[in-house]
Amino acid sequence: MAPSLFQAYRRRWWMAVTAVIENLLCSAVLLGWGSLLIMLKREGFYSHLCSVNDSVVVPLGNTSGSEVEEWLSCVDQEEMLNLGFTIGSFLLSATTLPLGILMDKYGPRPIRLVGSSCFGLSCIMMSVSAYDPGVLSALIFLALSFNGFGGICLTFTSLTLPNMFGSLSSTIMSLMIGSYASSAVTFPGVKLIYDAGVSFQVIMWMWAGLATFVFFNCFLNWPVQGFPTPDEVDYSKIKALQELPASDQKLVGEGLSQINGDVRHSTEKLPTGPEAASNAVPFRRSVFSPIFLWSLVTMGMSQLRIIFFMGAMNKMLEFMVTHGDLHTSDELVIEAAENVGFYSSIFGTLQLLCLLTCPLIGYIMDWKMKECEEEKSPGTGTDHNRPKRDCKIQKLTNAMRAFILTNLLLLAFGVLCLIDNLPLQILTFILHTMVRGFIHSCCGGLYAAVYPSNHFGTLTGLQSMISAVFALLQQPLFIAMVGPLHGDPYWINLGLLIFSFAGFLLPGYLFYHRRHLIRERAARDKQAVGQETQALNHSGTNGYKHHSNGHGVVEA
Repeated sequence: MAPSLFQAYRRRWWMAVTAVIENLLCSAVLLGWGSLLIMLKREGFYSHLCSVNDSVVVPLGNTSGSEVEEWLSCVDQEEMLNLGFTIGSFLLSATTLPLGILMDKYGPRPIRLVGSSCFGLSCIMMSVSAYDPGVLSALIFLALSFNGFGGICLTFTSLTLPNMFGSLSSTIMSLMIGSYASSAVTFPGVKLIYDAGVSFQVIMWMWAGLATFVFFNCFLNWPVQGFPTPDEVDYSKIKALQELPASDQKLVGEGLSQINGDVRHSTEKLPTGPEAASNAVPFRRSVFSPIFLWSLVTMGMSQLRIIFFMGAMNKMLEFMVTHGDLHTSDELVIEAAENVGFYSSIFGTLQLLCLLTCPLIGYIMDWKMKECEEEKSPGTGTDHNRPKRDCKIQKLTNAMRAFILTNLLLLAFGVLCLIDNLPLQILTFILHTMVRGFIHSCCGGLYAAVYPSNHFGTLTGLQSMISAVFALLQQPLFIAMVGPLHGDPYWINLGLLIFSFAGFLLPGYLFYHRRHLIRERAARDKQAVGQETQALNHSGTNGYKHHSNGHGVVEA
């Protein structure tokens, strides 16, 4: 039976910790494609597409005996497997739009249950297809599709969990996104187990068992309704309930789960002028707002840059060893394979940096938010004991700084990709990992800051879907690199580096819009001073003596 919102609030730290672990092991594991590709080639997937003349020989499986069966490997096989990665990574982002609509309506619980089931099914399908890859290779497309879809279900549902953590919400969200980005380390870790002698089938069956644990953890701990934001429900009331006797907690908790009476939407979430109330904000206005439109440009460019590097990384590393020589010796082929395996393992291990670096963006997004005050509606009292920051302006300032830092790191990453030096690629891996975690944290924090919470899921899903469609360009780019360019990624990386400058358009607009809000606030303050001065003069002319501490006009 699903817990109530009150019970879920009491378990919020358990849910947060397990969500981080589940994201790390079961969400975007497909992003560790370089290691999975090596295992799939060793298992013989699509090896039947290769002929003896244009192929290299790879050993079958992880057998260390004297008699080792061998499979052929070729460009046609890599293109077919990379197509599977393209489809899986597309579903990893594109399905977020329907997921966002469903989550806004039904909450995260049913989506998480379906996602864990799909992820477990994908592991079973990969295990079964490995028993006879010559016949069942086509199953890998369906398995990778279910893997991508199930992973994004787990990631997407965890993004609403930080709503229960108050001023730490951006930091907790960055941990969720960091664990999602760090999940690329999972397949490199699996490859180490695979190299140690454990069969591919056994590993996949054990992974399916882990997905079963995720299913039951969600079934027992996640509530039916979504997690409202602090603007929509007073979590201090839930904290007060914890001090009540157990008999009273259940009754009051059930009443609190029906949050309609406690909901108080923010009076102004959109960045375009004053509104009467958030309830009147149409979704169309959020979609066509400049901030969302510019975010589509930034996220689409970043996704293409990130996904292309992940899909083509092995071929890039191989080119740095062979330099496109069509008549390579056996020794050079072995050296290239060893370097690709070594650097792929380093790349996978470095994905754990997301868990360490993503909280930095969360800290930037939460910078000085405790000193802010939400805009009060007319007629409500305001504390004038000390001046406070405007909440909306501070949120935009923090988002602008976060995007600028992320784009600078992306430019540095693009420059390093142009340098033909293997050891230097370790620094490229670090920057790639940081950018991948930062960009999603920035976008999620920006949407949470400027849009109504009931639009968050749908807007995030729409942005992810459009970015995924744009990232499909990585497949023709990959084909161009291994075909006409003979494995040389220089010109493609140069074009993507130039395209990366488009990422500064969004923080540029945020800077412009922030100046506009500052002017509006100054005008409102000036008007408030004039109204209070008129009120003081009016009270004086009517014979009333106004008692003041001398700070009323100044602080207004």
